[in-house]
Amino acid sequence: MIRVLYLAGSGRSGSTLVTTALGQIDGLFAAGELRYLWQRGLVDERPCGCGLSLPECPVWSAVLADLPAHEPASIAAGLRERLRMRNRLNVPPHPDDATITALYQAIHAHTGGAVIVDSSKLPPYGVLLAGLPGIDLRVLHVVRDPRAAAFSWRRRRSLDGDERLMTRHPVWKAALLWTVWNGAVLRRWSRGAYLRVRYEDLVQDPQTWVRRIAAFAGVSSASLPFTEDGLLALAPTHSVAGNPVRHRTGGVEIRADDEWRTAMTGRDNAVVTALAAPLMARLGYPFGKGRK
Repeated sequence: MIRVLYLAGSGRSGSTLVTTALGQIDGLFAAGELRYLWQRGLVDERPCGCGLSLPECPVWSAVLADLPAHEPASIAAGLRERLRMRNRLNVPPHPDDATITALYQAIHAHTGGAVIVDSSKLPPYGVLLAGLPGIDLRVLHVVRDPRAAAFSWRRRRSLDGDERLMTRHPVWKAALLWTVWNGAVLRRWSRGAYLRVRYEDLVQDPQTWVRRIAAFAGVSSASLPFTEDGLLALAPTHSVAGNPVRHRTGGVEIRADDEWRTAMTGRDNAVVTALAAPLMARLGYPFGKGRK
């Protein structure tokens, strides 16, 4: 069986931090957002986490060579249609699934059987993976205060260090995405092989949470990727797509990004809180700006 640790939830919730940290541990392979491999990695030619293009990367070139003949643009277009959230958790089988299955098989083979850390997040893609033959799916639900996530969606960030910018959402759309995506995860996976981590808890005690998540994935490690002074020690990973911070290396201080508490307008805070209220209490977030 091919074990996949699937990071589910909404964007701007800390999944890149989790993926990159886990990728420093033996037995875990930080694959990044694999649902975007076809479009962003092959069609758009965005770089691997190591900085090289996928065809030039020693890991991905070997993986891609093992796949059956395929047209990346066609698979990307098919995934975009099948994974629309209007379909929610109904993702029927498709002929392209054979190529997607081959992708995970090739990653498994070329990483020595490592657990594949897939930070694709989108609930329908998790459902697709759960239906593939030979996949042992474990779901890590990464959540963050919806107001922090919405504030992050408004920031202007370069994409992989070039002139392109990451997608930006208005706060109302970010709040709806947070509610719909996290609600879908809870409906589909809130029991069984499921673990939830809040961004706020992760940054407060990163070593405890990284160890716990690795154990949940089935990897026990006596050596965590932290220096004696608590910095996260990052070597390059081979993650696909995702936040450009996946390219960071060296010692990184993990600290809470709480700028939203002082910089978010009262109106934006009220809009996000109203739209996300049905899930905020369930996930442990107070309606006020105080910490919980």
